[in-house]
Amino acid sequence: MKDEAKDITTQPIEAQAVPEGEAAPRTPAKKKRVRKAKATDANAALEARIGYSFSDPNQLIQAVTHVSALKSGRKRGDSYQRLEFLGDHVLGLVVSDMLYHAFPNADEGELSKRLAELVRKESCADVAKSLGLLDDIKLGSVGPSADARLRKSILGDICEAVIGAIFLDGGHAAASEFVKRNWTERMHKPRRPLRDPKTVLQEWAQGKGLPTPVYREVERTGPHHDPQFRVAVDLPGLAPAEGIGGSKRAAEKVAASVMIEREGVGGSNDG
Repeated sequence: MKDEAKDITTQPIEAQAVPEGEAAPRTPAKKKRVRKAKATDANAALEARIGYSFSDPNQLIQAVTHVSALKSGRKRGDSYQRLEFLGDHVLGLVVSDMLYHAFPNADEGELSKRLAELVRKESCADVAKSLGLLDDIKLGSVGPSADARLRKSILGDICEAVIGAIFLDGGHAAASEFVKRNWTERMHKPRRPLRDPKTVLQEWAQGKGLPTPVYREVERTGPHHDPQFRVAVDLPGLAPAEGIGGSKRAAEKVAASVMIEREGVGGSNDG
């Protein structure tokens, strides 16, 4: 009996057969490896479009991560915001140097105007669009309509954050190369007069016989020392346009810019 019992307990257990044509179920470890591989591929594609390969890929991930995508317990500093602060100043320095050498006969006032045009949020957003960064932004669950609106409103900030990330990862030379590659052509384009988007919208409304645009605060989020304002601008007969910024004034400008672009102010739709 003992020998029979021994024979039974030592028989190998056959693996459960997987029906032909069906894939074996993924284990948690395999799922994790698949997710990691997909993230690595996405990062590689993003780096290719940016034209810079990161030694620390986490810098790039942080640069495109909105605070809404952070898991509970993580700090706001783990989002793009700190990198945006850094990138904003790196961009200003590099473009200032570019302008200084490109326009040797321009005085300080002329250089300042050109600088302001090149580093404004709309210019940064244009660069981000040309690099296809819109879909790379990592957001939390904000809803479909808010998702598209939020991506568009922070696109310029994300571009500056990417510059900050490149600066931290590769130093001034790498960041300078990125800026020169994406701003040199813009620098040599004829400079358009700088105008406040709120002023542009107001003048357009008056020309249409409409009242002065009305701005209203829709939402305020974030801590007292680092608030985020969402502001809407209203004009009779038109859908409201919204903007987000670190101050009411900044959010109002974004909202005005959104309505200007949507209504084709100054463009083919501006009749």
